Parts: sequence; structure tokens; C-alpha cells
Amino acid sequence: MAAYADVRLLDAAFDPAAELAAFTGRFGSAGGVVSFLGQVRAEPGDPVLALELRHYAPLTLPGMIALARAAHERWALEGLLVLHRHGVMGPGDPIVLVASAARHRRDAFAAAEFVMDHLKSDSWFWKREKTAAGWRWIEPRAQDFTDRARW
Repeated sequence: MAAYADVRLLDAAFDPAAELAAFTGRFGSAGGVVSFLGQVRAEPGDPVLALELRHYAPLTLPGMIALARAAHERWALEGLLVLHRHGVMGPGDPIVLVASAARHRRDAFAAAEFVMDHLKSDSWFWKREKTAAGWRWIEPRAQDFTDRARW
């Protein structure tokens, strides 16, 4: 089967269960399907009321597509799904869904981690959170860069 990638930048909510079911159904012969769902969290004591992701349109989707290509070049994948929201979201809203399908689980795990590690530190998004104290910009953490450097 030829490698498949579905890469989308979304300005509206998506249903992670439906997206994952459709993706998994497409790759019934894969030995492993790995997924990661990132969602807006609310920290105890400092509740997040909203999260906003802004992006630079000429680079964002092309960069996400290039990242998917890089994952396909490194691992023997049957398919890859990368969905990423932008705009304002509330607690519990899905932000990102990455799923990879491969004949062998190690390729599926590695590809999903690779994509997420790069999205967290090399992404084309600016992120800010709204709490009771107001809006604040969020920068990547040192750990995000450490995670990416292992690749």
C-alpha cells in the first residue's frame, strides 16, 4: 500500500474519535496505530479559561506537510494523520491529533512522537492562554527543545 498522509489546519472544532475511527478504518492491515490527542487543559489553582493559537498562514500548512513527509521518509508508515487547530478554544477542546499507522508498532510510535516533538518546538503557531489574571503568551519549554533534539 502506498503511504498516505492527511494533514489539516483547522479553524473549527473536530471530533477526535470520529477522525481516529476513520483513519484506523483506512489501515485495517496495519500492525499498529498510535495516536496522540492534545487538548486545552485547566490547571488547578490557575484555571485556563481559553487558549488562542495564531499562525502565519504562508508557512503553517506547508510546514506541517513537510513534517509529515519527513516522518514518512524516516519510518515505514502506511499512513499519517496530523490535525491542528488554530483560533480560540476552551478547556477540554481538542487542539492537535496525530496518528500513525505502520506494519510494526515501533515505527508507529516513533513517527507520532517525532511529529509531536517537532510541532511543540518548531511549530508555526503563537500560543497564549487566558486565566483569571488575563492573557499571557506561552513560550516553548526547554524540555520541548530537548525532546526535538533527540531526533
